[in-house]
Amino acid sequence: MDKITKQQRRKIMQSIKSKDTKSEIIMRKELWKLGHRNYRKNYDKIIGKPDIVFPKLKIAIFIDSEFFHGYNWEEKKNKIGTNRDYWIPKIERNIRRDENVNRELSSKGWTILRFWDKDVKKNLQDCINKIEDTINKSSSKK
Repeated sequence: MDKITKQQRRKIMQSIKSKDTKSEIIMRKELWKLGHRNYRKNYDKIIGKPDIVFPKLKIAIFIDSEFFHGYNWEEKKNKIGTNRDYWIPKIERNIRRDENVNRELSSKGWTILRFWDKDVKKNLQDCINKIEDTINKSSSKK
């Protein structure tokens, strides 16, 4: 099991997009096409900087990558072969951070929707349906 150097790790991390990923763009284009145009992207006015936010409705949408956010983590962490001492604690911190963000936003009245990157790519319509249902419920409360 090879270790990677700090320089190699820095280069890897720099190449990873944190915003405007393919899944985010696909999701935003579909929302736009359906007439949902009152969203903000990469909204930094609330904790967690959600990928898509409907501020007036207090809906925060996150599109999480499977690797960095720990999809099926208990199974997947055993399969990390390179630089385990770095990746396992990093991903576990990400999981805890996501949980804290969810808790804090919920306590402030936000509705949080989280989608895995792969679900957006493979089941976009299901994701859009969930967002539209949430928008409709939130709109009827106002």
